[in-house]
Amino acid sequence: MTLRQAQSHSEFIESMKVALVYDRVNKWGGAERVLLALHKMFPRAPLFTSVYNEETAGWAGIFDIKTSFLQSFPLARRKHELYATFMPLAFESLSFDGYDLVISLSSEASKGIITKPGTCHICYCLTPTRYLWSGYGDYFKNPLLRFLSKPAVSYLKSWDLVASQRPDYYASISKEVAGRVRKYYGRDSIIIYPPVAGIGRNVNSKKEDFYLLVSRPVPYKRIDIAIEVFKNNGKKLKIVGAGLGERFLKGSLPNNIEVLGDVSDEALFDLYQRANALIFPGREDFGLVMAEAQSFGTPVVAFGGGGALEIIEEGRTGEFFNKHDSSSLQATLEMFDKKSYNSEYIKERALRFGPQRFEKEFLNFVENSLSAYSEKI
Repeated sequence: MTLRQAQSHSEFIESMKVALVYDRVNKWGGAERVLLALHKMFPRAPLFTSVYNEETAGWAGIFDIKTSFLQSFPLARRKHELYATFMPLAFESLSFDGYDLVISLSSEASKGIITKPGTCHICYCLTPTRYLWSGYGDYFKNPLLRFLSKPAVSYLKSWDLVASQRPDYYASISKEVAGRVRKYYGRDSIIIYPPVAGIGRNVNSKKEDFYLLVSRPVPYKRIDIAIEVFKNNGKKLKIVGAGLGERFLKGSLPNNIEVLGDVSDEALFDLYQRANALIFPGREDFGLVMAEAQSFGTPVVAFGGGGALEIIEEGRTGEFFNKHDSSSLQATLEMFDKKSYNSEYIKERALRFGPQRFEKEFLNFVENSLSAYSEKI
């Protein structure tokens, strides 16, 4: 069935065979919320991925998951990074014969799938592969590691550039990412902000005297800046997020800094409501947690770069610190404590990131892409 044969775009979308593709299914975060939103739109679509860890990705049980050959490799489900050089082959080996539409949600290799003529491939880009491009310096700070990894990085960069040309159409999660897609891949993309959980929920809890940080403890998130500030100022900071480094964090923090680890959505939403502010020290592609916090009327203190510039209205829904160091964050916190914020206004501004808006814009992107693709074949 072709688009020309369908009576309407929506009829075509409902009748065609769709597949979803994601880099790996072994954690929980903002990208995984996007996957659930895509599943809601395409409930019959299977999810293709490199590896699937049922223990750490229980949320994915609703999907029909199809994994690559890496699934049977030792440690691959937990330590996928050990097989970085195998990821290109893993995705190229997946078959999409018989599918009308393939949607890749990609921050690494899933955009590199190979489809045949007649199958439209659209990529919703989370970011061009971070450790190869925009975040290379963060991942390879150690000179010895940089030297030893040079052949692998060179190969992966070359493949990534080739793979970036395979999708027929691109959408990006933010202006920040759209700029990277243009810079590193030479591709144009439309901007569709991802859906934010918590939009429209009732807010009943009163604000309490603590700050909240929600993040995986990986280097580019710059949690170290926030920890240094709160070690010195004595204010209460609660840290949510499971991942590498959590044990180290717990063993080296004063009593005013509490590491909660991974928590349920309900517990996280409660923390958003009660927090004085969310602290966001990294430069993020978009930063779903910032928009989530604002959906509960909570302002954000963030580094003034990346997706934060698209989410925060300085002075009204939060504040920026402009240098990636503790003194800059501390100065902004001192200013923040002297101001007041209108929670209702903050919640109202967060509505532009709601799930209904995302569904409407994404389906429109799909329809337009299919229409354009049908003209080419």
